[in-house]
Amino acid sequence: MFVGGIEEIVLKRIEELLDAPESGESAPSLARIETTLTDGYAHVLALEAERSRIERRIGEVAITAEDRVATGLAEELAALATRMRGADGELRKLRSMLGRLNDRARSARRQTIPDLTA
Repeated sequence: MFVGGIEEIVLKRIEELLDAPESGESAPSLARIETTLTDGYAHVLALEAERSRIERRIGEVAITAEDRVATGLAEELAALATRMRGADGELRKLRSMLGRLNDRARSARRQTIPDLTA
């Protein structure tokens, strides 16, 4: 569905950040993490919009079912169902990865806040 272009790049960036050390010189900056989170959430919104378009199309196909040849209807519904499953799977994966990256961002923010109790 979406994987194969810019979305694949975002997934790769998220994986790289999750694999990177949490602290030290080679740890990614908070700005880089937050930029990647923003890009990732933008893709979540795009996937949700695609999912809504698919649901709307399924409804349109169902309404016009009696006017269509049964074979063409079944093929279109099967294709739409496949696209819906793909979008759902991508959403689950992306949300999971973004949740982990968001945890990493919280940790990075705590490291940048000075300890005022000392």
